[in-house]
Amino acid sequence: MDLQDAIWAIALSGMGLVTLGFLYVVSQSGRVADAEATRRSAHKANVLRRWLFGVLLVGFVGGTWATLHRFPIPAQSGDLGAPQVVDVVARMWSWQFTPETVQAGSAVEFRVTSADVNHGFAIYSPEGRIVVQTQAMPSYSNKLLHTFDQPGTYTVQCLEYCGIGHGPMKASFEVIAAKGE
Repeated sequence: MDLQDAIWAIALSGMGLVTLGFLYVVSQSGRVADAEATRRSAHKANVLRRWLFGVLLVGFVGGTWATLHRFPIPAQSGDLGAPQVVDVVARMWSWQFTPETVQAGSAVEFRVTSADVNHGFAIYSPEGRIVVQTQAMPSYSNKLLHTFDQPGTYTVQCLEYCGIGHGPMKASFEVIAAKGE
């Protein structure tokens, strides 16, 4: 099961629980209860609400820690220490890479900026899957750190609508085999 399937299952489970809650409320809405039964029911609801809040709080904190403790975005200040650096400039409607070739098996730092408007910088593998992405913004350089495992021709495409030439705003660069392979 991949991550999207797991998220889908969690979302469906949550929707199912909410639906069951609504069905229970609707089924109980016509019942007449005395004052003591109403008081007991209100007390149970209050206890349940507190437990639910606690469970949600623990789940939120745990989920936040589990997803962010290995935050994939590197610090944007200073040098990332990668042995390869590629400067990328986006402009309507092209990409400029310096250099245009990188080596597989070694970390690459992409310094991505824009000369005009916001652009979405997405690198696609030779098989057409998104490998990594960030924003290209004017007057700011986003740093992206990635190690390519396989050589080939990688494609870059803009993911942020930037005008009439957005669709064909593509470029490619080569990832060559590591020395000795």
